Amino acid sequence: MRYQPALSVSRLNDFKQCPLKFRYRVIDRIPEPPSSAATKGTLVHSVLEHLFDLPAQDRTVHQATNLLEPQWAALVERDPEVQKLFEEESFSEWLDSARNLVRTYFNRENPTMLNPSRSNRERMITVELDSGIRFRGVIDRVDVAPSGDLRVVDYKTGKMPGPMYQNEALFQMRAYGLLLKYDQDKEPLQSQIIYLGSDSTLTYWTDANDSTQVEENIVGIWNQILDCLDQGQFPPRTSKLCDWCNFKDICPAFGGQEPPMSEEGVAKLRRVALT
Repeated sequence: MRYQPALSVSRLNDFKQCPLKFRYRVIDRIPEPPSSAATKGTLVHSVLEHLFDLPAQDRTVHQATNLLEPQWAALVERDPEVQKLFEEESFSEWLDSARNLVRTYFNRENPTMLNPSRSNRERMITVELDSGIRFRGVIDRVDVAPSGDLRVVDYKTGKMPGPMYQNEALFQMRAYGLLLKYDQDKEPLQSQIIYLGSDSTLTYWTDANDSTQVEENIVGIWNQILDCLDQGQFPPRTSKLCDWCNFKDICPAFGGQEPPMSEEGVAKLRRVALT
């Protein structure tokens, strides 16, 4: 099967935050250096994914934290560059902070009472929407109740945002519901985001209009992306998130110079929707 590009939940959020950031990541594919925070998130996600490979009675705090070092070794094998993050930062302190996040997970759920299949962990779903747009996302976990009801669970290693800033997180969960509807013809009854950094959980109950509203939102964002492509401009949008952006030195909002836009990247992006 030939490669077919697709919009992802994460990249749509990038565009909403800053169109120029979207362009650099999706069209130009400018490499970004690994960060200790993102790497910690990857490690903790991997531990929580593999925790459910153990028999239910063995899913303890002790066993979970014991997974950190082998999962770190697997991460290094996949990407040796992550080791360079700790030339100045203490690896033991960093690993301890990851260990604390794993411990916090047990305040939020009892994994001995859950049984997600391997196919329902870190699950990649790609669908073609009725609009013709190819859309994809990776769901951390899908739980299936004895009744057949679905629940989507997402892990975050940061802190829960305040009520005024939760719409982006909820859009992500509603978008996962849309993916499941297309993939399984069934929406989740409930979605939960577990914020390990603040030992809190954000719960969302699916609304009957979610799928329609989310798909309309996606189509609207796609049309904005096409407008930017037609104009040849993806304007920067400044916010407090700029302090953590890897592209600040080539952002005109901060005196940087934009590189030429990748023609190959533009052509690939336009193939997201062929209708």
